[in-house]
Amino acid sequence: MSKSNLRSTKSLPLASRLFLSHLLVMIVGVSSLVIIGKLSSPRFFVLHLQQLEGRGVTLRFARTYLVDGFETAWNRSTFWSVIAGATAAGGLSYWVSKRIMQPLTQIEQITQKFAAGHLDERLPPSEIPEINQLATSFNRMAVSLEDVELRRRELVSDLTHELRTPLTVLRGYLEELAAEQIEPTPEVYQQLAKETRRLERLVNDLQELSKAEAGYLPIKLQAVDLRPLLESLVQKFSDQLLEDGPVLRLECPDQLPLVLADIDRVEQVLVNLIGNALTYTKAGSITVSAWTQAEEIKSRVSRMWVAVTDTGIGIAQEDLPHVFERFWRAEKSRNQHTGGTGIGLAICKRLIELQGGQIGVESQLGVGSTFRFYLPLA
Repeated sequence: MSKSNLRSTKSLPLASRLFLSHLLVMIVGVSSLVIIGKLSSPRFFVLHLQQLEGRGVTLRFARTYLVDGFETAWNRSTFWSVIAGATAAGGLSYWVSKRIMQPLTQIEQITQKFAAGHLDERLPPSEIPEINQLATSFNRMAVSLEDVELRRRELVSDLTHELRTPLTVLRGYLEELAAEQIEPTPEVYQQLAKETRRLERLVNDLQELSKAEAGYLPIKLQAVDLRPLLESLVQKFSDQLLEDGPVLRLECPDQLPLVLADIDRVEQVLVNLIGNALTYTKAGSITVSAWTQAEEIKSRVSRMWVAVTDTGIGIAQEDLPHVFERFWRAEKSRNQHTGGTGIGLAICKRLIELQGGQIGVESQLGVGSTFRFYLPLA
């Protein structure tokens, strides 16, 4: 077969290939039947005639006529059998090819719509197990991509909202200062500095999260004692609490084993968790605790847990899976009064994972929340 013929065969659609493959199988089968029958049937017929003559039947003068008649009848029956069989097999091959191609064509149409932005398109189930498995995998991917696209749109919307507020304030003050409609008092400059810091904090958080997710954030792992850090943070935040506010306390052993961690990154995580607890806990208590846990298989201490438990507003159960997603908030507007960027917990999750640990949350609406993470022991 020449290269041009081979290239043209490869360019055929799948339906034509399936039909041609079925047709080729049918031709080979029918040809084998005809050739074998043509060669063997007359011989078997002659042997049968000889057996009849051995039983006393006289066929001496009619043998040639019988053999010729048999071959003629066999040829005619074979011809019509081939015609009928080829027609039936060809029709069946065409039907099977169309039946197989129908879901594939449907997959192509839906994937084109999906690529065009119709992310709600889904593949229907198929009677063919392999195609049905493909449809299931595609639908699972479609759900994931639709969720990613939804999160992306929410991210852009939230980011736009976060940027619009300080930019609007800055522009308003600057325009009024330029038009000499307000006096350049220290209070005005303090407000401008406040909004500038808010923008700076948002940009820094986005940059840090981007580096963390890309693996470019430097992590210096070393054996550290977390007890002094926990004491320092509890003391620092306690000094900022009002008399009618929550009580902040530390619960952990006097001696803690060393953990393999980056002390600066652990402090960053704890500052975020304690800060969130203080923001959403108006009364009651906030407890920072630490303890060690042994592996069930090796029965030896291998990790240290650190938790921040509050008696604040809590988080609804349906919202818990989304807590560590960037720019996700149970209440879309609750950061307007707190100045949060909505990506602090996403940064915490990535920082803990980069240090070989994991972070999780347990919460009940109206009761409180517990954010806990573990780090491996040194």
